[in-house]
This record gives sequence, structure tokens and C-alpha cells, in this order.
Amino acid sequence: MTESAIAVLDIDGTLIDSNYQHALAWYRALRSVGEIYPVWRLHRLIGMGGDQLVAALGGEDLERRVGDEVRERQGKEVDALLEEMSPLPGARDLLVAIKERGHRLVLASSAKERHVDVFLDKLDARDIVDDWTTSDDVEESKPAPDLLQVALKKVGAPPDASSVMVGDAVWDVKAAQKIGMPSIVVRSGGFGDDELRKAGAKAIYDTPADLLNSLDDTPLA
Repeated sequence: MTESAIAVLDIDGTLIDSNYQHALAWYRALRSVGEIYPVWRLHRLIGMGGDQLVAALGGEDLERRVGDEVRERQGKEVDALLEEMSPLPGARDLLVAIKERGHRLVLASSAKERHVDVFLDKLDARDIVDDWTTSDDVEESKPAPDLLQVALKKVGAPPDASSVMVGDAVWDVKAAQKIGMPSIVVRSGGFGDDELRKAGAKAIYDTPADLLNSLDDTPLA
């Protein structure tokens, strides 16, 4: 990838430190309808889209009984926690550096539009990135690859375009793998290096700042 590439970066958890708040929001939403699941189990699913998380947690029975209601309640719980979510070290500088190297840049998120708007403001990124996605853009979220495919389409990428995914969870890596997109991961998702490498991650860094410092060693040089 020595020529211009398309960088597809996850926002929620990768650029914004939000994973543990999301786990707590899911816990509170589920508890409000009488469903108690350990927070560690919820954390293991963060990064997976809300359309898939409930069934992954408790099966199709849980999804059928409370799925839609829990997703709505979880969104409201997140609303109350947005103020606590901050950009991870080096997040905005990483975006600037990728653009300065001549790459196209898309922020890919399956979060609700109102949450993505807040994250874009926290990153002051609207004038840096070429485009972004929200949950409204896809019918099926990660680990399905739909979100990444939409992100590429938003910048008019041809099928053979050079691209790379930057995420924080095994779900990001698995989505990228399904369309042959290499992935770089930061550890803010809380997954073990062994899990991330098994899923297919090409490189792993602590924070966006660490990735920025090693950018010349990646496909985004």
C-alpha cells in the first residue's frame, strides 16, 4: 500500500474511550426489563452492533422478548454517559496524520446518529475526514462487513481499492477479514492480543498515539 489508500477507522472505542460506558449502559438497560447479565459478558460483546448483541448474549428468545426495548433503553443510557466519554490519546492527531499522507479517511460506526455527532464534535473531526457512517446506513452491523462496505462506497472506492481498517475489537477484525481488508487494532477494546491476532489483526498498539508514532511501519505509511 505505497499509493494512496482508504483508511476506515472505527470511532466508538477506537478513537473515543467509550467501551466500558457502553457495557454499563447495556447492563442498566437489560436490568430495567428484569434481565441480569454479568457486566464482563456484556463487555466481551462491545463492538458488535446492537442489532446483533442481544441475541449473541441471550439467544433468539431474549431478542424476541426484549430486543427492541433494550436497544432503545440502552441508547438513552448512553445519552446520560456521553459527557464521560473522551478521545483516546492521539486520536485526532492520528486522523490528521493519515490525511496528511494523502489517504482518504472514513469513520465507520454503527452507533446512533446523535451519538456519532457528539463523537465527531469531541474529535473536532468534521473538517478532517472524508465521510462517516451511522447505524442508519446498514441493516446488519459488525461482525458483518456491511458497515465497511458502506464506508468504502461513501468515498467512491472501486472494488480493488487499497484499504485498511483500524478498530479495537475482534468484531472489527472479523468484519474486515470477510472482505479481505487488513486490520490494525488498538487495545482499548479490552481484548487479549492472542484473540486479536487469531481473528486476523496485522498489528496491535496500545493507543491511537502509539499507532501514530509507528504509522510509517503500517500500510498507511
